[in-house]
Amino acid sequence: QVQLVESGGGLVQAGGSLRLSCTASGGTFSAYAMGWFRQAPGKEREFVTTISQGGSTTYYADSVKGRFTISRANAKNTMYLQMNSLKPEDAAVYYCAARPRNLIGDYRTGYEYWGQGTQVTVSS
Repeated sequence: QVQLVESGGGLVQAGGSLRLSCTASGGTFSAYAMGWFRQAPGKEREFVTTISQGGSTTYYADSVKGRFTISRANAKNTMYLQMNSLKPEDAAVYYCAARPRNLIGDYRTGYEYWGQGTQVTVSS
């Protein structure tokens, strides 16, 4: 029903910054809580952060707190992930995901629509 497309990935040196974007089409963007997940080579996909339908509530994995900021612009059908102070361990394919329920209960689950992913590489 909804298609998600990420952009903004690339190569950055440790300590640098990147801003990822996720644009939605084919659905009502404001009806979804949105999240970011990542998967490093040989590792399982892990939760990074999520934001509620209206953008008033956010949650972050402990590993990115204080460095990453999630936001959304519902009028543009877009959400963002600002990544600062990047570390080599942040290198992964980053996926945006849509949750057709607001952030009630376990906010790490229930994401039903996924983007294709965008590669983030962090060099030391």
